Amino acid sequence: MTNLQPPARRPLTLRDVSEVAGVSEMTVSRVLRQRGDVSITTRDKVLEAAKRIGYVPNKIAGALASSQVNLVAVIIPSLSNMVFPEVMTGISEVLDETPLQPVVGVTHYSPEREEKVLYEMLSWRPSGVIIAGLEHSEASRAMLAAAGIPIVEIMDVDGDPVDSVVGISHRRAGREMAQEIIRRGHKRIGFLGTIMPLDHRARKRFEGFTDALAKAGLEVADQEFYSGGSAMGKGREMTAAMLARTPDLDFLYYSNDMIGMGGLLYCQDAGIDVPGQIGMAGFNDLELLDGLPTRLATMDSMRIEIGRAAAKIIVSGSKTDGEDSERIEMTPMLQPGGTLRPV
Repeated sequence: MTNLQPPARRPLTLRDVSEVAGVSEMTVSRVLRQRGDVSITTRDKVLEAAKRIGYVPNKIAGALASSQVNLVAVIIPSLSNMVFPEVMTGISEVLDETPLQPVVGVTHYSPEREEKVLYEMLSWRPSGVIIAGLEHSEASRAMLAAAGIPIVEIMDVDGDPVDSVVGISHRRAGREMAQEIIRRGHKRIGFLGTIMPLDHRARKRFEGFTDALAKAGLEVADQEFYSGGSAMGKGREMTAAMLARTPDLDFLYYSNDMIGMGGLLYCQDAGIDVPGQIGMAGFNDLELLDGLPTRLATMDSMRIEIGRAAAKIIVSGSKTDGEDSERIEMTPMLQPGGTLRPV
């Protein structure tokens, strides 16, 4: 009876590459680790041989000697939130020019989940960690502080970072939006956004927003909150409920553009004049919404720029001794769109 089982395969080794390339195993190792003085001709010969036979270096084996692998742990709260894929784009643009590769962990805005993801990521001894936010559990913060590798907290600068931080001040963003709304004469303002304990950055924008209103003798007249991913459908539902409850509002401030666009579509369908009868603004300046007939007023959260800057810090190899830590605060710009009352 014919044995149809395929022959057993063994992992390819440096010797396999050296035999095909006609050089020593030491030379192959130097080329693949990008170490030592090797001629361009020899380097190309080794890389061609490795590619031809399908050899992939064993990074874990290399880590036994170096204590690290060429991975960057990127820990974010969500992939459904359109903000974070753009952050990943910025990170990848920088890391693509290096041997480093991003590996993504998702926390779903859960501190417990963040602890687990961080523990698993650090067990692989990555070359650095990029993590969203400044609020972490004590256990997560202890792991970050003891990691001995570059740590970059991103998206937010309103707090005390473990090491380096890149982001915007969300309190400032909320404050500046409120000041612009006040400048344009709005007084009856509603707020629609995510449940605050789950999204610290939205909470800080709300704090900055309400602080600025209070200084002008105003307050939020009504508010509506939701949980789960941001979507236009939720924005429509929330807007309908709020305007039915408080019909004399003259401005709606949304914690993000997706629900804000849902609110704008609801008002257009209901025959409500925007911005004549009611003004609107969101946050994030999502490119996805650029092609719609009316552009929602918003503020850019600098997503791609934050990703790029964070990755550059990791690549530079900044240490966590406090002296080489970086603080990069970016300035978001207000985009008035077509939903703010003319001055």
